[in-house]
Amino acid sequence: VASVRSRLLEPGYGYVRIRNFQERSGEDLARALKDFYKQGELKGLVLDVRADPGGLLNQAVAVSAAFLPKDALVVYTDGRTPDARMRLTASRDNYQRRGDDWFRDLPAGVKKVQMVVLVDGGTASASEIVAGALQDHKRATVMGASTFGKGSVQTILPIGTNAGLKLTTARYYTPAGRSIQAKGIEPDIALVKYKKLVGGGMLKMVNTTIRRALHRLGYESNQVKE
Repeated sequence: VASVRSRLLEPGYGYVRIRNFQERSGEDLARALKDFYKQGELKGLVLDVRADPGGLLNQAVAVSAAFLPKDALVVYTDGRTPDARMRLTASRDNYQRRGDDWFRDLPAGVKKVQMVVLVDGGTASASEIVAGALQDHKRATVMGASTFGKGSVQTILPIGTNAGLKLTTARYYTPAGRSIQAKGIEPDIALVKYKKLVGGGMLKMVNTTIRRALHRLGYESNQVKE
């Protein structure tokens, strides 16, 4: 199943949905962004990582790097030992080892287009890293509900031959130094929580959320393409 889906909501306004962070997520995002710009300059972009449980760390770095300046800090880890400390920046070496850089020939507008990132309580791990990085660099407005708060690095230490001890050895931090673990990412603009909706209210919520994201990006309309 493709992890990245995209479409134009309206002329000049793109929508990208990332279901989880798989091996090709960064590459698929690059392709989607290029396809948008073939149809004209983007005025706004919605990046939807709601109910995204996470996935590969390097792909979270890749997605962030598509929108951030080169070498901008995306995420870092800190722990009790030196080997638990790591800094990952928007650099090709941190998301891609082989082949041409996926983002080498991205349209220049991608780095400046207005963005909204949609999050909810199911946004976890790698998707929280992306939301936190874009929020801290003031690259996007984060809308939705507080995210899950899964930001720990765990190591299993073997005990005997058939048992092990799982220890938290480090935690992930956003560029501004916010711990993701148990706290999650707080949205800039909070929206109604899904648990308050029943029956057909969910579909209405989905469309309303996207309309509010478009409104934030400057688009005025009561209609959003399905």
